[in-house]
Amino acid sequence: MTATTVPPATAPDAASRPAHEPMGERARWMVKDAIVLTRRGLQRIRHEPMQLSDVTFQPVIFVLLFAYVFGSAMSIGQGDYKEFLVAGLFGMIIAQTAPGTTVGITTDMTTGVIDRFRSLPMSRSAVLAGRTLADTCTSALAVVVVGITGYLVGWRINNGIADAIAAFALLLLFAFAVSWCGACLGMVMSNVETAQATAFMVFLPLTFVSNAFVPTQGLPGWMQPIANWNPISAVAAACRDLFGNPNPSARIDVRPMRHPIEATIAWSVLLIAVFAPIAVRLYQQKTAA
Repeated sequence: MTATTVPPATAPDAASRPAHEPMGERARWMVKDAIVLTRRGLQRIRHEPMQLSDVTFQPVIFVLLFAYVFGSAMSIGQGDYKEFLVAGLFGMIIAQTAPGTTVGITTDMTTGVIDRFRSLPMSRSAVLAGRTLADTCTSALAVVVVGITGYLVGWRINNGIADAIAAFALLLLFAFAVSWCGACLGMVMSNVETAQATAFMVFLPLTFVSNAFVPTQGLPGWMQPIANWNPISAVAAACRDLFGNPNPSARIDVRPMRHPIEATIAWSVLLIAVFAPIAVRLYQQKTAA
């Protein structure tokens, strides 16, 4: 059996780069390095397919569990609960991108992979960018799995293909944004076990304190503002609007619920703008010679 080789984390002529490059040239090399590292992350999954369990088996379980076990006891006032539910599950599955990134970054930091990257003439930002892009690609698979399973239990796209494409694009944008949150968290974790537990405690409550599974009007009064301003609530509401599914949140007089598409874009841009620079700075500090 021959050993599988991982592509080098930089282009062959990267070693000939001058010490002081123009900004545009550095950006071009950073993009090329990020693409190579994204490919590395996806190729690694081919050799460890169980890494995909959280974006294949788990979405199916969640759809079936909530649709058939809890669905009979749920009421959203008007409309079918299964159509309401699946849009919320899209938001939940996308939010799980962050814990995966946290664990992946922590694993790379504690197993010596980063030491190899440090020895190569490559952009330090590209290491994190490649990881977040790879995780966004796996999130796309989770979206497909949820969509297929949801269709089988009764979910439908009612607003046409253009709005559906816009909804899927929003989901991937948000996945990329929350993956930077996960990368930032991964940089401060000391081991994989701590990373898993911490990411679980941070991101799971955000999923349930939202409109993903129930309308926020039924939550306790003190919890409703938290849920209405929760980014996951904006994502779920935006999907319901674009897919043409029941959206009780549209009756709430709070800006993110009145304009969930704009809110999702704003949250995504804000998360990237805040957490991407922090993650890169933490990475530079940890890998400084």
